[in-house]
Amino acid sequence: MSRQIITLLVTFLYFTTGFAENTTKSVPAVRSAENITIDGVLSENIWMREAISGFIQKDPNEGAPATEKTDVWVAYDDEALYVAARLYDSHPDSIVSRIVRRDDFTNADWFYLGVDSYHDKRTGFFFGVYPSGSLIDGVHYNDSWDDGSWDGVWEAKTTIDDKGWNVEMKIPYSQMRFSKQEEYVWGINFARNIERRKEESQFVMVPKGESGWISRFADLTGIKDINPPTRLEILPYVVSSNKFTNNFSKGDPFNDGSSFFGNTGADVKFGIGNNLTLNATINPDFGQVEVDPAVVNLSQFETFYDEKRPFFIEGSNYLGFGYGGANNNFGFNWGNPDFFYTRRVGRSPQGGTQHGDDVYEEYPDGTTILGAAKVTGKISDGWSLGSVVALTEREYASVHDKTTSERFSDVVEPFTTYGVLRSQKEFHDGNQALGFIGTATIRDLNENYLLDNFNEHAFAFGVDGWTNLDEEQMWVVTGWNAFTRVEGTKTRIVSMQRSSRRYYQRPDATHLGVDSSATSLNGNAGRFAINKQKGNLKFNAAFGYITPGFESNDLGYQFRADVLNGHIVTGYNWFEPDGMFRRKSFQVATFRNYDFEGNRLNEGYFLFYNFQTMNYFQWNGDFMMQRASLDNRGTRGGPLMMNTNMYATYFEVSTDSRKELELELGMQAGRSESGGYRYSYSTGLEWKPSTNATLKFSPEFVRDVTIAQWVDSYEDEYALSTFGKRYIFGRIDQKEISASIRMDYIFTPNLSLQLYIQPLISVGTYDKFKELKTPKMYTFNRFGEDNGSTVSYDEANDEYTIDADGSNGISESYTFSNPNFNFKSLRGNAVLRWEYLPGSTLYFVWTRGQENGTNAGDFNVGRDFRNLLTTPETNNDAIVIKFSYWWNPS
Repeated sequence: MSRQIITLLVTFLYFTTGFAENTTKSVPAVRSAENITIDGVLSENIWMREAISGFIQKDPNEGAPATEKTDVWVAYDDEALYVAARLYDSHPDSIVSRIVRRDDFTNADWFYLGVDSYHDKRTGFFFGVYPSGSLIDGVHYNDSWDDGSWDGVWEAKTTIDDKGWNVEMKIPYSQMRFSKQEEYVWGINFARNIERRKEESQFVMVPKGESGWISRFADLTGIKDINPPTRLEILPYVVSSNKFTNNFSKGDPFNDGSSFFGNTGADVKFGIGNNLTLNATINPDFGQVEVDPAVVNLSQFETFYDEKRPFFIEGSNYLGFGYGGANNNFGFNWGNPDFFYTRRVGRSPQGGTQHGDDVYEEYPDGTTILGAAKVTGKISDGWSLGSVVALTEREYASVHDKTTSERFSDVVEPFTTYGVLRSQKEFHDGNQALGFIGTATIRDLNENYLLDNFNEHAFAFGVDGWTNLDEEQMWVVTGWNAFTRVEGTKTRIVSMQRSSRRYYQRPDATHLGVDSSATSLNGNAGRFAINKQKGNLKFNAAFGYITPGFESNDLGYQFRADVLNGHIVTGYNWFEPDGMFRRKSFQVATFRNYDFEGNRLNEGYFLFYNFQTMNYFQWNGDFMMQRASLDNRGTRGGPLMMNTNMYATYFEVSTDSRKELELELGMQAGRSESGGYRYSYSTGLEWKPSTNATLKFSPEFVRDVTIAQWVDSYEDEYALSTFGKRYIFGRIDQKEISASIRMDYIFTPNLSLQLYIQPLISVGTYDKFKELKTPKMYTFNRFGEDNGSTVSYDEANDEYTIDADGSNGISESYTFSNPNFNFKSLRGNAVLRWEYLPGSTLYFVWTRGQENGTNAGDFNVGRDFRNLLTTPETNNDAIVIKFSYWWNPS
């Protein structure tokens, strides 16, 4: 009976999908005998021949001919590929032309070129142009994904006339990758957007119910007698900065409130053969133009920050692991461990000084990267390669003893070698793939006090891949499996076992236990999924696991171990307008988490919805329910406790993005059966007062009341029910108001001024302190109410004293600091960027960061903001000037 049900289900899923048209279009390229001037004026003879046309709408009327004609020509010579386009428009005065900084997406008309020069039907380059002449570029990978971090050096010019607008593009061969052949066949596609109609049309149109993008490109034919160029690019730079702060003490010999920094270095790109690229950096400048947002993290998990440094961003698609082959990779309460979290390289030093507290310290802001090299690209047919090696310097903190005036130098970050090797082989036009990744972190722990604070060696190795289950590539199975090993002293490995990622010390765990003799930690993790790639009906299911000993944080990012997770999600998409909605969709999902002892840690159910009305308003939201389950992290290494049922909903609406003023409203509300609740209100305002100016203002208010928030724990041999330790919790009422404010003024496509400000006020007030009463339950002994216990507050020392069984009891009292907080932060920067030559840039950057922590536990927006501005406890300013010059000696 069950086999019949499965057969009927598979048959239903199969016939509710569409089928891709398998015909391949062809685009001829013609060698140009004349010099082509890139000026946006289609005056060359090569553009007088018959054009490519016949674009098809993807939106709003899928499958219909484009409302305006687009003619495209492709030419080439010994140096570059050239593309010209005449984009006819019956109302040229209505063309939406906006000037933006390079790689910024905006709501305007645009023209797109995609090129698959490998002709592997999986990867490619894309180049986009707005009518204003502003540029966008990047790479495609995994057939349908894109990454805008790649910046090529190429040219494009545009003009607007009484017939519409025109584009001329020149893409040097040095910016693409291909092997030497007698005659070339590449993949190519074109697309166009008419913003006032929200009309996107494509030369090879991929229906919304289908999967893939690069694999459906037309064939670009006719290119011959060209040679892949020797690729050498050198980008030397000079940088100078001044930093100012009020966070210093009188008499501090290391800090008088200001510091000057100057540096020079160079990035080098060199072609290895025709397909591989070596990126090397000498004395690199990894200073960030964008500031990280301020956050208040009350969990035991590390905050994840996005990478913003160009050396690491570019080519990162070659280093990705575990997600290829599928167009959807859902994760419900699953934290996929990363194997290469690039912010580990050059991080702030993690060690402490060794000479007491009554000292002045000069602590380095980051770890110096002595040098780094990266190789990315294609090895041969179907093989890709990504490899990174980086060396970071041994960093010292200078210490000045206030009493004796002695000076010391303490190592706070050891000399470290980081290495990553990633490769993957695709088979049968991308229908299957098999790959591997290996990482290594090796530290030179030259001081005894470093041995117990750092892992000496850390290694990871994994395999991944995918396979399509049918010829139509409707169903795909993906998966990965990996092993890790870290090595260090006994003390270090014990601290790893006891860390928040695993908590081996949990007293009620039968599958875990701290091994004080271990000098290594080993683990295994994996995840396997099936995904339906095409059609209106969606389906995805996955199962993943991370064993307790798995550890990838030396070079990757992992926030927990000891978990088994599975989910199922299905839904339906309506792509065609019905008079009320342009498109709509819904999804339902469920997931469960267990640990390796079999405890159910989480179970949830979701309903997601998304639709766009005929007036281009976008609506989306969800309903969610999480069942009561056990929590093996809430006591921070103590016994299991129970969570209660929780319900939540989210709703968001955004207005028509074509308008000068665009508004977004979001609301969230949730409540648990324990009595806790959370709600938030967010708005987003985008104002485009002119074609070259934009203001974005996004304020948010959050209130989060948690009945049992971790506070502290302490030993007490009389706490028999909780294994000789008392676990203190409190009710926290946290209020937070923040905003993201961004202002852009673009003088020309190559000259821009951007300003960013992020104010944040977060206040937490604790009360109703209590201790866990019974493991695996959501029950507590309330201090001052149960068992004759007492709680008192000492205002002078700002601390609480509790006695679990009162003055007549046998347990001793315990004192802990008042956990109330009031964190106020203001971060911002201003960036003037001038690309004075293609690939060559001059930056002027001003950054500010200031903080204040007065009035803990008391929320008053007006007073708190005034205190932040007028009496900041920490105020840091920096002015940076950076000059780089792109040189292509080849």
